Amino acid sequence: MIASSVNWNVVLNHYTDQILDFALNILVALIIVGVGFKLSKWLVSLFRKGMEKRKVDLGVVTFSCSFLKIALRCIVIFMAVERLGVKGTSIVALFGSAGVAVGLALQGSLSNIAGGVLLLILKPFQVGDYIVVDGTGCEGEVASMDIFYTKLKTVDNRVIVIPNGTLSNSNLINNTKQDSRLIDLKIGIAYDSDIQKVKETMLGVAQKEHMTQDENIQVFVSDLADSSVIMGLRAWVSTEVYVSTKWSLLEHIKDAFDREGIEIPYNKLDVNVTEIKGTDREQATV
Repeated sequence: MIASSVNWNVVLNHYTDQILDFALNILVALIIVGVGFKLSKWLVSLFRKGMEKRKVDLGVVTFSCSFLKIALRCIVIFMAVERLGVKGTSIVALFGSAGVAVGLALQGSLSNIAGGVLLLILKPFQVGDYIVVDGTGCEGEVASMDIFYTKLKTVDNRVIVIPNGTLSNSNLINNTKQDSRLIDLKIGIAYDSDIQKVKETMLGVAQKEHMTQDENIQVFVSDLADSSVIMGLRAWVSTEVYVSTKWSLLEHIKDAFDREGIEIPYNKLDVNVTEIKGTDREQATV
């Protein structure tokens, strides 16, 4: 009985020491993760500030910071797992053997990373540009560009998240890449309108707007349609005021046409109601 009691004490002490060591390792691993994540966050913030001071493109900044954040956290997790007793070589071997399976499972994510790198190299847009993704109905101002996704902010303050792989393989229209844009209006007038009077009226309205090249304002007959003469107006404006200037032009041209008595044709439906007398109704019935 005494020997048995001593053996249980040895076993209990042995496992107690192992449990305490394992608990200590878990505690240290948690501390490594906590401190490591905070340290990585500070390093990413420091890296971001350094790039912003050098006036690096904002898209490059957000993409690089996103990549650095993931890399640092992987290193922290690697250190924490190694603290739990798993050898580093075993971890590397495990990642190597699982690399192919992970690569196949994350084909979309890997293509997004490659697409993001391609977008950074070619620079079809920058953060702050207004782009249209052809064929998707997605458009908006580029708010940020992460390692996997690019976020667009729409005019009604919604956020569109598009994978970088999709963007790199899509036709993009960048509305704000250039400093100036061409306003191209088409307005129909009646066939009996005075063409010269219409041209003078439209030109007078356009010259009062914020055009970048007043001497290059063009007013011309664009087409002879079935029920109207299509007048064209082309003028260059600053990209920043393109939309507001286009709206203003349309409004002021309509007001000027009304003052000058210039008709803008539109589809009409004339309904003539004829009263049928009693005798005529009887004859019509017969």
